[in-house]
Amino acid sequence: MRTGSRNVAIVGVSLSDCGRVDDATPYTLHAQAARRALADAGLDREVVDGFASAGTGTLAPVEVAEYLGLRPTWVDSTSVGGSTWEVMAAHAADAIAAGHANAVLLVYGSTARADIRAGRRTGNLSFGSRGPLQFEVPYGHTLIAKYAMAARRHMIEHGTTIEQLAEVAVQARANAVLNPEAMFRDPITVDDVLSGPMIADPFTKLHCCLRSDGGAAVLLAAEEYVRDCRTAPVWILGTGEHISHAAMSEWADFTVSPAAVSGRIAFERAGVRPDEIDFAEIYDAFTYMTLVTLEDLGFCGKGEGGAFVEKGRLRVEGGELPVNTDGGGLSAQHPGMRGLFLLVEAVRQLRGEAEGRQVRKDAGRLPELAVASGTGGWFCSSGTVVLGRTRP
Repeated sequence: MRTGSRNVAIVGVSLSDCGRVDDATPYTLHAQAARRALADAGLDREVVDGFASAGTGTLAPVEVAEYLGLRPTWVDSTSVGGSTWEVMAAHAADAIAAGHANAVLLVYGSTARADIRAGRRTGNLSFGSRGPLQFEVPYGHTLIAKYAMAARRHMIEHGTTIEQLAEVAVQARANAVLNPEAMFRDPITVDDVLSGPMIADPFTKLHCCLRSDGGAAVLLAAEEYVRDCRTAPVWILGTGEHISHAAMSEWADFTVSPAAVSGRIAFERAGVRPDEIDFAEIYDAFTYMTLVTLEDLGFCGKGEGGAFVEKGRLRVEGGELPVNTDGGGLSAQHPGMRGLFLLVEAVRQLRGEAEGRQVRKDAGRLPELAVASGTGGWFCSSGTVVLGRTRP
């Protein structure tokens, strides 16, 4: 899979306080998540010689590392939107395998919701109007509009219906109902989704992710550290990353996401097929993201995503391929770049620690294989990680 000889495992995961957190700073949430992930692993802070973070401060991740009292000899500040954390996990795994680091801590924290509530920032409709974006932003082409345009193209080309997209939100909420940490837990119906206020045609409110506060942390370590950990390891089996476009005019096909490349690479490196995966954690800022990513990862054919998400296939309870088992960004939490939360949930599921929403195989066995796939920007980037309970 990589040039180094050491296997790499995720040995600690955690969330900070999430949801509505009005009395914390982003640094507080970083620290909470980091301390909890180290405690989860049962390792001391001194073992951490690698650090990765993005999205906070002028010198991210230098400021966050300083706040945490870390002086790493390996560092990563890759920032490619929501897929940042899957890409960082790939970089960290490669560094550990090659012997450039032994234990790498990935940390994120954001008070996106609280900052808007307190007037410290406004809701960002775009990422600026300079560079290539200057040809789109002045005409009202917001972030949400970019996703809506892509969804409409899929509907036109493949006959995907708005009801099928709504099913993604309904099933995400059904999973969130089982998750005591989810922000929204009241069941919803397709009619609830369709009757909501229009945000960007064809997306009504419930087609769009929530805005929350929260943080997460993941600790990766070389195989020789596993015996000192208090939790079962979850092994990195394969990773892939890909960038696609910034300007919408440079996107060759609105119905194909960069996960089509990152997923193929990750599965090839892991030596597994999509039909062997027990559950998937997929970035879902909008319902269309889930649907098209399922296609591009190979769980169904191109244009078949609408039919695939019907009949409850994505539910923890009774679903053929449980997806976003914590409720996802549509219902659980979404404090900004949510990719790290995908890895936390995948690890909890593989370790059998997903309270109330645990995925089980036949005869009650724990799942063996999972995939976490993050998307950044407006399908601008993708990172995919294949995880397993068995050492490679």
